[in-house]
Amino acid sequence: MHRLIASAVVLFVSLGSVRAQDGFKPLFNGKDLTGWVNVNCAPSTWFVKDNMIITTGKPTGYLRTERMYENFILEFEWFHAPQPKGSVGNSGLFVWGDPIPAMGTGYTRSIEVQVLVNLLYKDKKGNATATSHGDLFSIWGASCKPDRPHPGGSQRCLPSENVCKGEYEWNHYRVTATNGALKLAVNGKEVSGVTESNPRKGFLALESEGSECRFKNIQIKELPSTNPKPAEVCDADKGFQCLFTGLDLAGWKATDQQKAHWKMGDGVLSYNGKGVGQSARGLWTEKSFADFELICDFKTSFGLNLRGDGLVTLAGTNKGWNRAVVRVKGDHFSIMINGKVTIDNMRMAGLPATGPIALLCRDEPQQFRNVFIRALKAGE
Repeated sequence: MHRLIASAVVLFVSLGSVRAQDGFKPLFNGKDLTGWVNVNCAPSTWFVKDNMIITTGKPTGYLRTERMYENFILEFEWFHAPQPKGSVGNSGLFVWGDPIPAMGTGYTRSIEVQVLVNLLYKDKKGNATATSHGDLFSIWGASCKPDRPHPGGSQRCLPSENVCKGEYEWNHYRVTATNGALKLAVNGKEVSGVTESNPRKGFLALESEGSECRFKNIQIKELPSTNPKPAEVCDADKGFQCLFTGLDLAGWKATDQQKAHWKMGDGVLSYNGKGVGQSARGLWTEKSFADFELICDFKTSFGLNLRGDGLVTLAGTNKGWNRAVVRVKGDHFSIMINGKVTIDNMRMAGLPATGPIALLCRDEPQQFRNVFIRALKAGE
């Protein structure tokens, strides 16, 4: 018996050595989330248990790698545990994504590798338009060309056959990325692919979308670069931190009166427009900030209080979501709305050196999401 156990240990070590010699490296150490960044989810959304990365699915968001990848072979296993059984289990792998979400959404611009169970969409002719077993498609400003034309004309490659297992079963994905082309093998069978992807270098991410999903044995083998152009590379990580948990008002000062009018749900902070007085119409951060750059997605015009004693008004130009970028350095500030500079390095006399930030609303409903902040470094 002891001889058999020893042989098994030798075999395991040998297989591990062969794997390492193939150039594969673990993306997940099996113990904690070292090497990963929780972008826009609550601290409880992503956790490690029994050598698995697990997402609760709430709120919508993603967990990304600390660094970018270009060409590679990625292998991992996934397991959906929807509650109740038989309900939709939704998640995904984002390839070549940005470090923070696209405007008005919890997701990143990227190519998505679908991780899904218990869902199938068909058009009026009975053709599948989205499946649960291996779709590849572009999202939120990314682009790609599917290997097979989609029945609806979208940038989505449907799998050639269904070799995926269902809920509460482990599936294996092998994603090969080379020069803007992605090929997906499900449980050992290549079933879908896209080419001409843009971007084609960026972060990798696991998706949280509504239900529990588990990931394990995440391994990557990097391949030689094919020298993408700057326009084909995702945004750099500048160190932005999300000020929302996506589930509650943690991190914000909120009285019972304010909680009656301000609600956080699935990454969106909503104000009902019925608060009486400025205290009810405003929400303040618990932390104070010095020099900073703030990103904020919003629906209608609102006020932003800078460091507790400096009020500016931000007005959107889109009917839906708008994105404001506010930069505060010393007693000067700049504002950009939807990519256009509206205020450039204006001085605000008497602005405190540090202080909290407040979202101040009018007597009308308002929504916010993707509120990110980073401290400015010396010389920026």
